Amino acid sequence: MVYSAMARVVSRLPKRAAAGAPTREPFAARLHFVPRTLRRPHAWLVRVLRGYFERAPGWVILTTRGRRTGLPREVLLPCERSADAIIVISTYHWRSDWIRNLRKDPRASVTCAGWTLPARAEIVEDPAAKRAIISEHPFFPAAPFVLVHAILRTILRPLLVLWMRRWVAPRPMVILRREREG
Repeated sequence: MVYSAMARVVSRLPKRAAAGAPTREPFAARLHFVPRTLRRPHAWLVRVLRGYFERAPGWVILTTRGRRTGLPREVLLPCERSADAIIVISTYHWRSDWIRNLRKDPRASVTCAGWTLPARAEIVEDPAAKRAIISEHPFFPAAPFVLVHAILRTILRPLLVLWMRRWVAPRPMVILRREREG
């Protein structure tokens, strides 16, 4: 009886990440109530400025399938685009609904650069892999604007890479790759 109660408690504990990976949530995860509170204004903003965000550099509209309802769910995210993938980082750790949805079903749809394409998500949890990816493709998720990126990618690039390598370690990183149809 005591063993079965202990087994139930242990089964509810979060699974440990890869060896050496940080297990503590970043402070921003505790602030997840802010975007939840602003969900409706966010949806309105995306709807009103959709034409801009569909083409804007540094942004992606990610459509996932709701893990409970199965309905399409859209979220606007800052991103980095490379030739073969789109990189996004979950600021709110595992508390973000979009990351939970992708964890259950990695199929998604991305709208960026005027295109809407099917994609498959790969969640990267290994800190060394995340650091390598961010060193190759640094971006500033807090303000993905062309002018800010131009300064950060040239003059301040060493500082950006140093900061991003540290910032990305406790957060899940998602690599979205185009899924071939058929």
